Amino acid sequence: MTLHEANGRTVVITGASSGIGRACALAFAARGDRLALIARGRAGLHGAVREAQRAGAGKVIAIETDTADPDAVEVAAQRVEEELGPIDVWVNDAFASVFAPFTEITSEEFRRVTEVSYLGYVYATAAALRRMLPRDAGVIVQVGSAIAYRGIPLQSAYSGAKHAIQGWHEALRCELLASGTRVRTTMVQMPAVNTPQFDWVRSRLPQRAQPVPPIYQPEVAARAVLYAADHPGRREYWVGASTVATLVANAIAPALLDRYLARTGLASQQTGERRRGSDPDNLFHPVDSRQDFGAHGRFDDRARARSLQQLTAHRLGALAHSAWRSAGRVRAGLPGARAGFVSRMRGRRAPHPHE
Repeated sequence: MTLHEANGRTVVITGASSGIGRACALAFAARGDRLALIARGRAGLHGAVREAQRAGAGKVIAIETDTADPDAVEVAAQRVEEELGPIDVWVNDAFASVFAPFTEITSEEFRRVTEVSYLGYVYATAAALRRMLPRDAGVIVQVGSAIAYRGIPLQSAYSGAKHAIQGWHEALRCELLASGTRVRTTMVQMPAVNTPQFDWVRSRLPQRAQPVPPIYQPEVAARAVLYAADHPGRREYWVGASTVATLVANAIAPALLDRYLARTGLASQQTGERRRGSDPDNLFHPVDSRQDFGAHGRFDDRARARSLQQLTAHRLGALAHSAWRSAGRVRAGLPGARAGFVSRMRGRRAPHPHE
C-alpha cells in the first residue's frame, strides 16, 4: 500500500445520489476515502454528501453532471483531480430506463437510455483513463447486472445498454492487459436491488414496477463494488444466488429461459398495484433535484440485507489471493535458496583421496 492509499483514496462515483451509487458512497466513506459524487439531482447529491461526511469520508464534493454529456464528464474529472487529487477508483453506476414493451418505446426514449446507461459509462471511463494511464495506476468498476447477459421483457432499452457495456468492457479489458499497464477495469453483475428507481422510472406498465424477486438491499451491491475495487484483477463478479442461477441457466439453456421469461417476466416486474398517473419519471430530468430519496426504495420489508453467495465468494477469493501471494513468495525465494545451496556446496572442500 502506498502512502497515498494509506491516507485514503480518491474515489469517483456516478449515479451517487441514490440507490447503489449512494450505498457505494457510504461504503467508501467508512474507509476514510475522498469522494467525488456525480449525479443530476441536487437534493439527492447533498443528502449523499452529508451521509458520507458522517460516515467518515476524508473529503466529499458533489458535482451535478449528466454523464450522457462527454464534455461535462471531462470537466467533472478535471475538477476532481484539482480538488481531491489523482483519481484512484472510478465507479460507473448512473443509468436510466423505460419500463414498456419495445413497440411502445419511442426512438427518443431509446436513445436517451442508451446515452445514459451505456455511453455514459464509455465517456466516464475515457475521462478516467486519460488520467490513470499516464500514472500507470487506477481501477475502474463498471456496475452491471444479470441483464448484461440475459435480456428481459419490458426492459429492452436497458437490456441493450447493459449488453453493450458487457461487450465493450471485455474489449477494453483485453486492450489494457495487452498494453502492460497496471490500470484495471472490472465489472460487477448485480441482482434485483431495492432502489428508488422503481418509483421514478418512466413506465407504461398498467401496474407499479418492481424488481424481479429475490430483492437485495443496495448495501449488498455496495459491498461487492468495494471488494471489486480492492481486487480488480478478476474480470467480473456475480452478486447474489439469483444472478448466478440466471447466468448459468442462460449459458446452458437460453431458449428455455426465453420461454420461462415469456411466461413469468411480465407479471414478476409488477406489484399488482395500479400505476398512478402522477408518478414522476427521471428519464430526461432528475426527480431528486428538490427531494432526497436516499439509497433505499419501497421494498425494505422484502429486501435481503445479506447474500450467502457473496459472503462465500469473498471468503474464497481472499483464501485464493492469500495462497497466490504465498506461492509468489515461495517462487521469489527459490532462486536465492538455490544460489545459497550451490554456494554452500562449493564451499565444502572435497576430501583428498590420500587423507
